[in-house]
Order: sequence, then structure tokens, then C-alpha cells
Amino acid sequence: MKKTLDHIGVAIRDMQANIDFYESVLGATLIDHYRSNAKGVESEIAIMDIDGDRTELLAPTNNTTSPIARFIKQNGKGVHHVAYHVGDLDEALQELKEKGVRTLPDSLRTNKHGRRLIYLNPADTDGTIIEYCDYPESY
Repeated sequence: MKKTLDHIGVAIRDMQANIDFYESVLGATLIDHYRSNAKGVESEIAIMDIDGDRTELLAPTNNTTSPIARFIKQNGKGVHHVAYHVGDLDEALQELKEKGVRTLPDSLRTNKHGRRLIYLNPADTDGTIIEYCDYPESY
């Protein structure tokens, strides 16, 4: 199955300062800026576009339960995850299962933009947080 880079997620502490940097220094356009209080997300998210490439800025909204807060505490700010677009998430999940790669089942969800996503288990990716996603409503 073909996989293409969808976006990179970056864990940050100061949302406005990062939006300003991406716009003024990198020439990015702010596509969306929202807050998700969903369990396992609990983040403020800004989607930045730089000539067709996307970066998600992720700031924790709850310093106790947000996975972004935990990530920053353990690793500091910086690249949080790499997301790959797969043609069909269900098919990709079957392929992972056949290859013995686990996912984090509680991370399976559809975001506000219709993107279905799941995270692969970092224990099977040598610690790298990898997201698989598709956009079934756009097909």
C-alpha cells in the first residue's frame, strides 16, 4: 500500500508565538486553529500550510492528562509525530496486523476535518510516534 507524508506534528508550549514564527519566518498560512478536549487529545491545534505541506502545532490544554504535556515533560518541545496518508485506513490496519505491528486502539478517531487516524504502537516503531490516516469523505 502506498503511503505519503501527510503532516508533521510539533509539540510546543506557546501557540501564538509559534503561529507568528511560522507565518513571518516560514511564510506559512494558518489553515485552522482549534481546541480539542477529547480524551487522549486535550490539545490546542494549529494547522499551518507551507506551499502545500502541513505542520500541526500541538500545545497541551491539560498539563496532567494531555499526551502532548506528557511528551514535552519526557522529551521536551519538538517533533511529536509523523503522519502518513494511506489510501484506506482499514486496509492499512489489516496490513499492519499481518506484519505483527500493533497500534494504539484508543487513538482511533475521526477529527473535525474528517481525517480518520490511528497511532502505531511506539514499542513497534523503535520509539517513533507514527500516525496513519485517511480521508474517507473526500473519496
